[in-house]
This record gives sequence, structure tokens and C-alpha cells, in this order.
Amino acid sequence: MEERSTNECNEDRRPEGLYASNATTDARMFHKDQVATPHIAAYRVSSTRRATQVAFATLACYLASGITYGFAALKPVLIAEGVYRELCDPNGMANSEFNRIDSTSSNSRVPCAEQDLRLNLFFVVTTIMFNVSTLFAGIVLDRFGRRVCYIASSVLLAIGCVLMGSAHAIRVIDAYIVGNLFLGLGGTFLFVSSFQLATAFPKCSGTVVALVTGAFDASAAVFLFYRLAYDASGGHISLTGFFFSYLTVPALIVIAEFSFMPPQAYHSAPELDQKIRLAEDSSRDEHESDRHISDDRELRRVRAFRAEQRVTKLGQIEDVVGNPEERQERAHKVGKRQVISGVWGILHGAPAHKQILSPWFILLLLLTVTQMLRMNYFIATIRAQYRYMLNSDDAARSINHFFDGALPIAGIISTPYVCPLLNRFSVATILLVLTIYIVIIGILNCLPFIWAGYSTVVAFVLFRPLYYSVVSDYVTKVFGFETFGRIYGTTMSLSGLGNIAQQGLDALTHGPLSGNPVPVNIFLGVIGALLGVAITGFVAVQTRDFRREQMIEDAGGERARLISNEDEGA
Repeated sequence: MEERSTNECNEDRRPEGLYASNATTDARMFHKDQVATPHIAAYRVSSTRRATQVAFATLACYLASGITYGFAALKPVLIAEGVYRELCDPNGMANSEFNRIDSTSSNSRVPCAEQDLRLNLFFVVTTIMFNVSTLFAGIVLDRFGRRVCYIASSVLLAIGCVLMGSAHAIRVIDAYIVGNLFLGLGGTFLFVSSFQLATAFPKCSGTVVALVTGAFDASAAVFLFYRLAYDASGGHISLTGFFFSYLTVPALIVIAEFSFMPPQAYHSAPELDQKIRLAEDSSRDEHESDRHISDDRELRRVRAFRAEQRVTKLGQIEDVVGNPEERQERAHKVGKRQVISGVWGILHGAPAHKQILSPWFILLLLLTVTQMLRMNYFIATIRAQYRYMLNSDDAARSINHFFDGALPIAGIISTPYVCPLLNRFSVATILLVLTIYIVIIGILNCLPFIWAGYSTVVAFVLFRPLYYSVVSDYVTKVFGFETFGRIYGTTMSLSGLGNIAQQGLDALTHGPLSGNPVPVNIFLGVIGALLGVAITGFVAVQTRDFRREQMIEDAGGERARLISNEDEGA
């Protein structure tokens, strides 16, 4: 039942039947089947081999695609290892109320303001690059295919590991920031290109999309497991040891790529539709060469053999895409969900520059910029926020640890509730739900109570995958497949650049606000709520007007049909 729900969730948002995503993830740039290399027929590859390919892609994404978003779990280890400690005033550190001298676990030290700012910059730079590079990764995928992206991902991940593992000995550059940057880039190329494997199982492509997306969300747990191992070992598993051991991941990706992963993309939905039409065409049983066959019995035998091959091929194709009844049922469900959305097709076919200048795009962009900024600010500063608000590093650490586990888990379990929401309610209703979430998180994140801290985490980890799913759903329904890559890519890239403001918010918090995060939380909450109300109200009004226009057009068409029938009867 869950698999069916997942397929339904993604079917009408997948550009040309290829893929859509559930969260996050940036990764839906590639919107046309433009890979230069020849495509593979999925029905000619065993289901076991295809399942192995999808399983490995899911595992690879879990291990590497979004590990940089596990920064909240890695940050205490970086502090315990003394990363950027040289930026601190020794006297100030000694006088810190919360700082401890024991350094055998990730719980032992609280960073000074300068160290905290640099650590947050470590995260900010990567999040900016991750979003901006998604568009570039999509272009590489379109031009050169998934294999090139996987190899590039392995190289980038390996460079990132080497830099992170040896950063303490590098003085020419800030190897921690540069290394993390390469880890983020490697994750981008891996994540974006993995969606292409959705065509390995056309009937279950939505499930493949959900697996890859869930793996991306869950990959934040990699640093969580490292932090747990670091604490359990008493701090003996150093950054150097971890990241040089982690080099096995890019090595495994390369080995798998040349062992059993597909060298080219599988046929897309339009290509399979074309093959079905050809396989159903019985006229292809007759060839021009038939005139050279004088024996009627031999001619019938040859044509019967061709027909048998054609029918066999049709059966093979239908094994992977479904029979006519199944395909018609899927098309009917997609059409029904498009009607429910209330805005399907409202800007389809319009030039991309006009779409970008429309209120539909501008409001979405502004909301996404503020929400991405808010989400990344929260990830980077959660422990510092609650250390100040609760005046307790122990309580803040408990909330931080709860968040470290809840973030990847919520990404996985969100699909069952996100899909029905997107499928069964209008875009305006979904935006209203988002706005309610924004208001709730904004209020809870300002309350100095431990229960409010845990409640904020729960609301946040449920909101994050929902928001990214809603953005891709909105872009598909409002702007259409033809410009999906450009619109979605522009939204994510500009929103990523908006994270530059996070460093300013950090400086404001540590400087004039003396560590108090509440004014910043109030500001982000109010701005988010106002933009949420604005886009929800705009879409609701436009939906009402759009439906009214459709009813008028339908009534006019029905009247014209009746008049035409009367004229024919006369």
C-alpha cells in the first residue's frame, strides 16, 4: 500500500516520466531525455540486476549524498578536536561558564564566538555550493550521463576526504572548509544523477525516487554515527582516522560503477511509449524484402515469425511498464490529481523569462530563500540557541542529540504523509499547511523551555522534507515540465545564495545580541509567516479565478457543441 502511494505521489511530478523528488533535495534539474549516449532497454536487463543497481544507488546516496547536512552532529566533534580553537582568546575560554577542560568526548567543550562563527561558515559555504551546483550537475547529467556523474562524485568525495583528514597539517588554505566543499559537491553529483535510475523500473519509478530521496535525507546520520563512535572511543577516532577510512566509499562507488551499474540511461517513458506503438503495429510484419519470396508458405512462415517476435517484445515492454489497462489507470489517477491541484497548467507553455517575472515565481522564491535560510541557521546553531535560552549546556546538548537522530529518521518516514497531502489537496491548501508549520516553528523556537525545544525539533524535521517536496510539486503544477529544470534550478540556486545572510545573522547573534538568538528567530518567523500568508492568499485567489475561467470555457464549448449538433440535425 505504501509503495502504491509513493508511486502516485511522484507520477504526475516526474518530468517526462523520469523522476521527481520528495524532499530536498535538489536534484530535480534534469528535465529532458537528452543524454548523448544510447539508451538501454530495461526489459533486456534482468530484474535482479536492475534491483541491484537501484539498491546500490540507494546505499551510495545514504553514505555520501547529503552527509554535509549532518553538521549539527559533526560540530561537537570538530570542537572537541580543536578545529579553529586558535581563533579563541585563551583567557576568555578559561573564564567561560560552560567550557570544560576534558577533551575525550564531543560533549566537553563550548566554542568561543570566533570559533563558532568559523564553524558555522564551514557549513554555510557548503550549503550554498550544494544548491548552486545542483544546476551544474544536472547539465553534466544531461550531456554526459550518469556514469560520468558517479565518477566525478567519487573523485570529489575522495578529494574532500583527503583534505578533511589532513586539514590540521595544511596551512596554505582553510582545508576544512575546502574539504567540506568537495564533500558537498560530490554529494550533489551523486544525488542528482541517481534519479536517472528511476527508469529501471517504470512501473515503480516513484518508489525508486522515494528511496533515493529518503537515502539523501538519511545520509545526515553518517556524522551522527561518527560522533557516537567518537564518544564511545573516548575521542580516539580522530577526524584523520575517520575521513581516511571514509575513502572506501568513493572507492566502492567506482568499483560498482564498472562492475554492474548501467553504462547508459534506461529508456525514458516517451521512448518506451514509442516502442510500444511500434510493437503494436502489425503492418511491420510485412517488409519490402517479401517480394523476393516466391513461396507463399515460406512467406507466411516468415511473417508469422516476425509477428511472434513483435508480440514477444511487446510483452517484455509491458512487463516493465504495465499493460494497457494499468497504464490507463495510472493516467486517470494523474489527471484526477491535476484537477485537484486547482492550478495545473496555469503557466504551462509560457516562456521561462515570463514565468520568472510572474508573482507565482517571485513569491515562491522569496519564501524559499527565507525558509532555506531559517532551516540552515537552525541546523548550524541549534545547540548554541538552546544553551542561551535554557542557560544549560547539558539541556542544549540533549536537544542537539535528539535533533541529530530525528533529522534523518523524519526524512525517511515523511513519504507516507507527504504523498497523500500533495495528491489529495489543492496547492493553496498545501501552502496553508506550510504557513501553519512556519508559524508554529517560529513561536516554539522563541520559548525558553525544554519542552519547547524538543517540540521545535519535531516540527522542524517534519517540515523540512515537506517543504522541499512542495516546492518541486508547485513548480511542476504551475510552470510545467518544459521549463521545470530552469525554474526549479533558479529557485534552488538563488535560495542557496541567500544563505550568505546566515553569516551575518551569526555575527549579529554573537555581537550586538550577546548570544541571544530570540530576536533573529522572531525576525525569521515573522518574515516567513508574512510570506507564507502572501503566497497562500495569492494562490487561493488565482485558483478561484482559474477555475471560474475553466468553467466558462467548458460551458462555452458545450454550448458550441450543442449548436453544431442542431445545425447538423437541420
